[in-house]
Amino acid sequence: MMAKAKVKWLSHAGFQITSEEGKVILIDPWLEGNPLAPCGAKEIKTADLVLVTHDHFDHAGNAAQIAKNTGAVLVGMPETVERLSAEAGLPEGQIVFGMGMNIGGTYRVDGIAVTMTQAFHSSRTGAPCGYIITLENGFTIYHAGDTGIFSAMKILGELYPLDLALLPIGGVFTMDPRQAAAAAKLLGAKKVVPMHYKTFPILVQEAAPFVEAVQKEAPEVEVVVLAPGEERLL
Repeated sequence: MMAKAKVKWLSHAGFQITSEEGKVILIDPWLEGNPLAPCGAKEIKTADLVLVTHDHFDHAGNAAQIAKNTGAVLVGMPETVERLSAEAGLPEGQIVFGMGMNIGGTYRVDGIAVTMTQAFHSSRTGAPCGYIITLENGFTIYHAGDTGIFSAMKILGELYPLDLALLPIGGVFTMDPRQAAAAAKLLGAKKVVPMHYKTFPILVQEAAPFVEAVQKEAPEVEVVVLAPGEERLL
C-alpha cells in the first residue's frame, strides 16, 4: 500500500499536513486578514510543528501565535524565529533547536524529518526557504516556499524522491504557471498541488494554466487542485 498523508490547503501558501500517526504539521499559516482563509487562527486547536518559509505577512502571519496556543515547535530561520517568538512570547523550548535552523539542516522528531532547502525570494529577516518533510511512513512532501525556479530542484528530487510537491504558481512574486510546470518536471514529484495564486487580484487567478502546462511539460506528474479548506488523502 502506498504511503499517504492528509493534506489540507489553508489557501495561499498555507497547508495542514496530518500524518498516518496523527501528527499535525502547519506550513505558512496566514489566516487572519486572508480573504480566502477557510478558518481563523483560533480554530487551529492541534499542531505539532509550525513551519515558516519566510517572514512576509502572508506567510508568517499567525505562525508563532498558533505555536503558542497549541504547544507546537516553531521551525524557521534563526533571525526569523527570533523575531516571531519575541513578538508572541514563545518560550525557547518551542523553537526548533532553541534557536532556529538554516538551509541544509534537518530536524528530526517522532519519526518525522524536516529538511530546510533554499528558495529564491526575499524576507524581512533571515533568508527565504522551502522544506522537505518526510513523514513516519516515508511519504515525502516538498513545500517550495515563495521562489523562482532553480536548477537544483532536480538535485532535491534525486536526493529526496518526492511523493508530493506544493508549488507557487501566481507569478509577480513567485514562479508563474509555465515556470512552475518546469519546476514540477525538474523535481519529478508524483503529484503536485498549486498554491500562492488567486489570493490577490495581481496574482494568477486560476490553476488551469498550470494544469495545462504540466500536462505538456511533465505528463507523468498528477496535478491535484484543492479548494481553500479542502482536505484530501494524497
